[in-house]
Amino acid sequence: MNPLTTTRIVYFSPTHTSEKIARAVGEGIGMPRRIETDLTFDESSSPIEIKNELTILAAPVYGGRVAPAALKRMKRLKGNGSPAILLAVYGNRDYEDALIELHDAAASLGFTPLSAGAFVGEHSYSTPELPIAEGRPDETDLQKARDFGKESLQKWERIAAVAPLKVKGNIPYKELPPFRPACPTCTDNCFVCGECVDACPTHAIRIAGDGSRIETDMNICIKCCACVKACPNRARTFFSPFAAILHEKFNTRREPEVFF
Repeated sequence: MNPLTTTRIVYFSPTHTSEKIARAVGEGIGMPRRIETDLTFDESSSPIEIKNELTILAAPVYGGRVAPAALKRMKRLKGNGSPAILLAVYGNRDYEDALIELHDAAASLGFTPLSAGAFVGEHSYSTPELPIAEGRPDETDLQKARDFGKESLQKWERIAAVAPLKVKGNIPYKELPPFRPACPTCTDNCFVCGECVDACPTHAIRIAGDGSRIETDMNICIKCCACVKACPNRARTFFSPFAAILHEKFNTRREPEVFF
């Protein structure tokens, strides 16, 4: 295969778990040049041309599918045949059809899927009271991600052509439930510092005109809970009845799965 010298790391990562895994894979690849494209807050529509770069595409899993906001922002990418390493990061329940959906999206954008991995990150709904994959990815996860990056590069270097990559998942993809507007709210501990405003990937949060309170547009909130995790005073909360269920039923540690 053509020698490559640049790794392109592309991620959508409101709570930084996909970002951590993607960077660890990049470390494992170890190329002399790395370019990061963070789509978490970037809502631009201008094309991003990628040529002759080993590209990492990383996104979180919401409800067994790739986060819709991540797919929407990745549509800017023009792969031009570049090999792609696909990463789906989920909260220890299941990634279901997310990896095959990311595979199909990458192919439609002109990438050549090379390898894929499903890794675990702390669930968006995780709290100290109801931990769900708390603290993940941990060092064990990150080392597995580095090893996966190294093995992916070795695959690229030893093969004459990339065979079709097979990953787990179903077609048609799992049907997502209808969108139900909801959003985190502030408690009386909020002192309107604005950290949550900066953490929101869809710009759904703002400080009220008189500066007295935080306002959130629940119609564009994606319930990633980045604002909850970013609040320095634990004054941002989100109630979901699923949190207790996830905490109870999915507390057995799951390990990464990789595909070549």
